[in-house]
Amino acid sequence: MLKKKIAFYTMGCKLNYAETSTISRKFSDSLYQKVSFKSFADIYIINSCSVTNNAEIEFQRIVRYAKNQNAKSMIVAIGCYAQLNPEKVYSVIGVDLVLGYEEKFHIIEYLHNERVGLLKNKIFSKIRRKNYNFFPSFSVGDRTRSFLKIQDGCDYKCSYCIIPMSRGPSRSERIENILKNIDILLKKGVKEIVLTGINIGDYRVGQRRYKFFDLINIIEEDQRQRTDKVRIRLSSIEPNLLTKECIEFVSKSQCFVPHFHIPLQSGSNEILRKMHRRYKRELYQEKIHYIRDLLPHAYIGSDVIVGFPGETHENFLETYLFLKTLDISSMHIFSYSPRPKTKSMMIPEKISRTTQKKRSRMLRLLSNKKYRLFCTRQIFKKKTVLFEKIRKHHPYIYGYTENYIRIKIHRNELDSSKRIENTLQKVYLKQMDKDNIMIAEMI
Repeated sequence: MLKKKIAFYTMGCKLNYAETSTISRKFSDSLYQKVSFKSFADIYIINSCSVTNNAEIEFQRIVRYAKNQNAKSMIVAIGCYAQLNPEKVYSVIGVDLVLGYEEKFHIIEYLHNERVGLLKNKIFSKIRRKNYNFFPSFSVGDRTRSFLKIQDGCDYKCSYCIIPMSRGPSRSERIENILKNIDILLKKGVKEIVLTGINIGDYRVGQRRYKFFDLINIIEEDQRQRTDKVRIRLSSIEPNLLTKECIEFVSKSQCFVPHFHIPLQSGSNEILRKMHRRYKRELYQEKIHYIRDLLPHAYIGSDVIVGFPGETHENFLETYLFLKTLDISSMHIFSYSPRPKTKSMMIPEKISRTTQKKRSRMLRLLSNKKYRLFCTRQIFKKKTVLFEKIRKHHPYIYGYTENYIRIKIHRNELDSSKRIENTLQKVYLKQMDKDNIMIAEMI
């Protein structure tokens, strides 16, 4: 029997990457041949995103790209966009099948029914109000680090965010299953695991109501009993859920690395209130100071939204000056994107695209300065790097330190008899290059 060639493309967050990897492993190697999305395939599966309008436009471009690779291919849309607006997704020329949140985890059954002519519909996306299931997921093989899903959905109602509508309420994986999946990843040779979800700080399970702090303590205790060298990284966590005890825990941990990503969204309390965020800038500042007191060299990333409806010039300056004084390492800057059925759509004072771009540019320049300053403070220090796959015909090998500094070492400086890929190695940081990559040498 001739194998069907199948290719996957992931848009959006780390959680999507974990789910795409899990879904791809469901396809039997005896029936399907997994190929690059850039090559000819019989089936293209696109895991979509709905966080911004740009993501929806990008989805259409990716569909066109796949059809150009093989005009007769079958294109399956899954993910948040497919869950949120399945009819609109199906209307995109080239899309053959749309599977929503739960349906995507049963994709093989749908493809089989399609092949034998049992599918009368092409759209399968149940909109649920409650009782969403939790589907365990982790990525493996695609990248050096693995993304492990510990939580999904969100109970927060930020006025700009569509995720609660596309992924449902907050729910969490059982601790014993998380430990089991960590064990699986370690046996596959994974050296770094990123705990990911939509709102990981809201992790809670069991009759005893285990919470996020309980989970990371249990993971730490489990790791202490192992001889394998692995490190755990936290993905984005809300400032009101990042407790002092969690920060203290990371400062003393043997496996959790000094890396925090804490979304701010705005440095103006007025805008934070309109966004329905659950904190004020003063709380955010307090958390940053506490991290710096305990972990001076920790990486601290942030998210900021510019151009939220009603954001005046004074509001933006508040944000800019607040961020300028904060000792953070870098920022992800997003322009506000109106999403259907969100409360921010009702706020009348819209900000022009020109103003949004100007404000984004100012914050990106500030972010670049902060990142270079953070990195230069690390020069002449010893760090542990997880090295990535060696690229063919490329003079350097790359990796990340425990505090998330991108580094490179020239291949001529390596011992060719030793395996470097996917290993943790001690390095000495020397200097920054023009591309904001740290040049290092082996110790």
